Amino acid sequence: MNSSTKTKLRKKNTILEKELIEFEIHKTLASILSTRAIYSVSDIDYKLEKLIPHGQLSFAESSANYILDAILANKKILIIGDYDADGATASACAILGLKKFGANVDFLVPNRFEDGYGLSVSIAKKALSQKPDLIITVDNGIASLEGVEYARAHNVDVIITDHHLPGDTLPNANFIINPNQRDCHFPSKNLCGVGVIFYLLIAMKSEAIRRNIFNQNDAPRLSDLLDIVCLGTIADLVKLDFNNRLLVKFGMQIIRSGEGNFGIKAITQLSKRQLKNLKTSDLSFVIAPKLNAAGRLDDMTLGIKCLLAKDLDEALFFARELVSLNSERRQIENEMKESALSQSILGELGNKKAIALYDESWHQGVIGILASRIKEKFYRPTIIFAKDDGGCLKGSGRSIRNFHLRDAIDLVSKKHPDLILSFGGHAMAAGLTIKDNNFNLFNKEFESVASDLLNDNDLSLAFEVDHSILDEINLDDINLINSEIWGQGFPTPIFCDTFEVLEQTSIGDKHIKCTLKYKKKKYTAMYFNYEHRLADKIEAIYEIDINRFSGREEIQLILRQIIND
Repeated sequence: MNSSTKTKLRKKNTILEKELIEFEIHKTLASILSTRAIYSVSDIDYKLEKLIPHGQLSFAESSANYILDAILANKKILIIGDYDADGATASACAILGLKKFGANVDFLVPNRFEDGYGLSVSIAKKALSQKPDLIITVDNGIASLEGVEYARAHNVDVIITDHHLPGDTLPNANFIINPNQRDCHFPSKNLCGVGVIFYLLIAMKSEAIRRNIFNQNDAPRLSDLLDIVCLGTIADLVKLDFNNRLLVKFGMQIIRSGEGNFGIKAITQLSKRQLKNLKTSDLSFVIAPKLNAAGRLDDMTLGIKCLLAKDLDEALFFARELVSLNSERRQIENEMKESALSQSILGELGNKKAIALYDESWHQGVIGILASRIKEKFYRPTIIFAKDDGGCLKGSGRSIRNFHLRDAIDLVSKKHPDLILSFGGHAMAAGLTIKDNNFNLFNKEFESVASDLLNDNDLSLAFEVDHSILDEINLDDINLINSEIWGQGFPTPIFCDTFEVLEQTSIGDKHIKCTLKYKKKKYTAMYFNYEHRLADKIEAIYEIDINRFSGREEIQLILRQIIND
């Protein structure tokens, strides 16, 4: 059962559009930008000096001095990362950055299946075996009360750098740097994990100069880490406010120049992409999944080592392993999706407002992706469960607009205090753990909460679309659009038009390649992960891209959705 699809035309700010054109922004791009969350030309006038000053990030300067003292005393620093792309980039950024200051630094990343999330007691014990003097968490730690306490009890100092929402009680760390902690007045609450550690490095550079450890000329160059910061920011789907767009803008310049991180180069090369043409969406859908595959199926150490590679050959060695793991992940995902779609509940949705599924054969590391796929297909909040090594059920959920998933799980927990062992997350994604015999009860109560909070209109898939540009589009225009910064909260342009389908061919029984006619023009188009035959006439939501082959370039439409298909 597919929900109906609705479209809403983005509203132009005609005054802003005129101002952008006067600022010498191409008229097509100006039209698109005038519908985004910007209010003046200054919102796209990207200069690094416009970054929010590090002094506004609470405890950044005091932590910086603490770390500088540890480096001068030759103390051992251990980075504790996370097993997703943000955690991997944050770990690499921390290590590469701290080494610029002469730090004795190493890293340790939790195994999803053995250690759980963050600085748990399990990973703290492993960390202590390496005899660190200082632990710095990246992209985690704000909820690691017990692990931090364990480390401090064994005379190891802890600095937490994180961006996740804090609970009522904070860990007993030496310092906590988190823009979302109470009383931190950092204007952007959208920094991801790698963004937070990058800001700490900026603070270290400033303090090192102030203390005459370096002078301005020989101080470490940190801007060459921006490609890693860019990748983590895009991959973690944080909102691209102006500050994050600045980080991404200059990171993309490094990536496209071909002079950046060897790991990113290697993954791009094996993905058969060209660095100079790389788009921000390629980071989301091509590069980041290969990094994430390591954390989902094995150990994110592999991904971090790829980003830390000292030359392209070394990076390619690790990147090949990542590509292999990603292929394995896709195979597992396809099998799980086929299994999920065979479950009778999906054929009997009727008036149900939510989906919760479990199969004892499903892989714990892939349930988040499966939740996304099922949510996209049926447009309902979805939680997928798999059994963990301890015999409990781990759930990973993805949500839809107007349904705060973390709060919904909290409502279930309040109604049945013993049902959910642990949970956390935010509006659009959350995780939880329940006992293996409580799935049916959770499913029932989750549906009850969803029925109270959602109406039929909430279950209609809605797209905000841009004003059509097919009448006057050319390759130069598309290159200009693709070179811009797009992502969460600053979305890639999508359009909606009616086409005549002239030809169509099924590719591998999974994708459709077709020729579409719009007015008097013909376009090639691809519809990925679509197994049915297109009607002779369709109304489609699509993106515009360039297909490059054999030295030639042509406009290609990427179909996203057929209206009311």
